[in-house]
Amino acid sequence: MTFDPSSTADTPFLFETAVVAGVGLIGGSVALGLRQRLLARRVIGLDASAEVLREALALGVVDEIQAAPGEWLRAADLVVLAAPMRALAPLARDLAPFLNPHALVTDVGSVKGGIATEMERLGVRSFVAGHPMAGSERGGVTHARAALLENAVWVLTPTDHTPLTALSRARTLVEALGGAPVVMPPDAHDALVATVSHLPYLASLALTHMVARDERLSLLAAGGFRDLTRVASGDPRMSRDMVVENKAALREALGRFRRQLERLEEDLEEPEELLAAALEGKRTRDSLPIVKRSLLPQRHDLVVAVPDRPNQLGAVTQTLGAHGVNIKDIEVLAIREDGGAVRLGLESPEDVQRAAGILAAAGFEVRGRS
Repeated sequence: MTFDPSSTADTPFLFETAVVAGVGLIGGSVALGLRQRLLARRVIGLDASAEVLREALALGVVDEIQAAPGEWLRAADLVVLAAPMRALAPLARDLAPFLNPHALVTDVGSVKGGIATEMERLGVRSFVAGHPMAGSERGGVTHARAALLENAVWVLTPTDHTPLTALSRARTLVEALGGAPVVMPPDAHDALVATVSHLPYLASLALTHMVARDERLSLLAAGGFRDLTRVASGDPRMSRDMVVENKAALREALGRFRRQLERLEEDLEEPEELLAAALEGKRTRDSLPIVKRSLLPQRHDLVVAVPDRPNQLGAVTQTLGAHGVNIKDIEVLAIREDGGAVRLGLESPEDVQRAAGILAAAGFEVRGRS
């Protein structure tokens, strides 16, 4: 397919030609962000799957498609590696001979040490490893959306050999896509995600295996258990590859987790110590912003009880929209047979108070929190 740039000839693009290698959920979301925000004059999707490429083109995720790397890559001034973890290094090796030395190259993998080392070995000096802290249990390009990256913490992990100009360009790209760039070394990133992402996945597996081995447990596994084990619903192969790639940092995190469990087991005999642990846990959990991931501007929450009737969530958002209240974030907290609850993230305590009054007048039960 040939892209006609005539309609956007006067637009100041960040990149003339962007290539997204691996057009899945995250890669597709990056491609959509580049197109919708007019950050690239043309966006080319590269993927080994002809079906994925046809779908990406039909959905308007990319402007053009390519099935294999080649000389055409030299025209790209931005290349985003978005393959699954196991395929990331082989993809880098396939692309390296054709990369423009002046192109910004980045990736979206969840483990940084390995790919950073591989790109240095390949001599790709303009590479800046990256990890947008965003995702969904639903994978594939059909679920890609530019909004997935908005307000997401996006970790950039330069090495000692990363040019400052490349890091600056990567930060500009992330901010232009709506993300919040955070810079740290690759090993620091991998240690942190081992605790906050990869360890919870293994814990979810352990808990779900316990339920799978006892039918009676599944009868009692209600909403709280489902919330706690949500990440076990991710793609099994991709999740396996993710944790194996980060196994050294994950083993260290598992050791600390075991010690925490042992301490809590001891506290069963010390009710006051267990209460202190529970209070600390509550303080910590309640202080965690849900989408902001602790590093973005503070939001203020309004919890709304939603009856189990059609279009109730739509009624909440439409009612607030009609009164000019801007919802910055929304999360379904619980669903029951008689209804559920949603958390609305608003910009200020004044917005919470105003929205609460509007929804209460419309017949909704509300509770604000900051």
